[in-house]
Amino acid sequence: MVDSHASPVLLFSYGTLQDKAVQWANFGRELAGRPDALLGYVQSLVAIDDPEVVATSGKTHHPIVQPSAEPRDEVAGTVFEITAQELAAADEYEVSDYKRVSARLKSGAQAWVYIRA
Repeated sequence: MVDSHASPVLLFSYGTLQDKAVQWANFGRELAGRPDALLGYVQSLVAIDDPEVVATSGKTHHPIVQPSAEPRDEVAGTVFEITAQELAAADEYEVSDYKRVSARLKSGAQAWVYIRA
């Protein structure tokens, strides 16, 4: 359960953080989320070299997004309410190919998202 004393943080995931096993490994719980989309981005894949991350996700290639030249492009995913401590855990999980930025989602919500570094 999210700590009611801490203000929740919104995190948008289009990749492995939507996976229940990855959530349990990083946050010790399953996250509840809602569908949303990231506008003005396109998705591709990046090879993951970190054996611990590969073991957690079960995948050697993870989705990654980068800004698109076409503002109508969008990447579907899920927005989760997490704690600041869980956001720090997500930072630890993500490899150096990613950086965390704040972005406005299709719903109008402002959320953290990991994009190509």
